[in-house]
Amino acid sequence: MKTNRWRPMLAATLTIGLAACSSGGISASKDGVFAPGVDQRKEAVDGVDVGHRLLEAGEFELALRSFSRAALANGGVNAEILAGFGTANLGLGRLGEAERLLRRASLRDDAYAEIWNNLGVVLMEQGETFEAVQVFRKAFALNNGESAQIRDNLLLALAKTENPAYTDPKNNKYKLVRRGGSDYQISATS
Repeated sequence: MKTNRWRPMLAATLTIGLAACSSGGISASKDGVFAPGVDQRKEAVDGVDVGHRLLEAGEFELALRSFSRAALANGGVNAEILAGFGTANLGLGRLGEAERLLRRASLRDDAYAEIWNNLGVVLMEQGETFEAVQVFRKAFALNNGESAQIRDNLLLALAKTENPAYTDPKNNKYKLVRRGGSDYQISATS
């Protein structure tokens, strides 16, 4: 009597097991609804590039994680990763942390004009206009005057220096600049 009770369960287990062994498995669909698997043979996208894309999308917390992974993969931080950390912290409103990281990045040998520009934006956000003018000048010189965003930031900072009450509603935006062309905008404080 006991063998009759276990036969349906054994039959169901064998049926499910054999279905899983068929091509495609149990969940295979004829119309390809399920996502393909991960191709382990391909090289992963650079974490720094992913971090910059996340900054563009306004996903600052995820950008911090991506820059952290990039630092681990690259064996440490460089100026670009420090600048990415600083820019993400600026986006999160952590001005003190952003300033500290961007200053560290600007002191590196591999620092470039965009890092100095973004440091200037942080200083403007904190109301340190005079120092920001000097930082924007350095960025403008490193870039040979080729970046319109850096030039605009310098002109706006100079205008605020000459007239501290300067608030032109049309030009009240500072631009964060990313190496490689994309730019970010941060609203100015009044």
